[in-house]
Amino acid sequence: MKTRIFQAVTLACALGITAVTATGCAVARDQQTVGSYIDDAAITTAVKARLLDNPATSAIAINVETLNGEVQLSGFAKSNAEKARAAEIAAEVSNVRKVKNNIVVRP
Repeated sequence: MKTRIFQAVTLACALGITAVTATGCAVARDQQTVGSYIDDAAITTAVKARLLDNPATSAIAINVETLNGEVQLSGFAKSNAEKARAAEIAAEVSNVRKVKNNIVVRP
């Protein structure tokens, strides 16, 4: 009985270590430090929040991804004005170095 409990605990620890190690490798694979990853996540969140607050943009239809301070916008807009406004909003967020606007206008 004690052997089975010990084996289960050992297996759980091994799986936990593997999960933590795999997550760390995912950040390194993208050539990104943990701090940079966290900064990018904060930028993405800030851009999405500002898109949500702005009545001229549809935060649901616009996707935001950030890598090393470069924001990529994708998804759909109802007009060229909405597409342009989304890029302006993203560029106004702190620590954004560049904005790639891949939003497609779909009436």
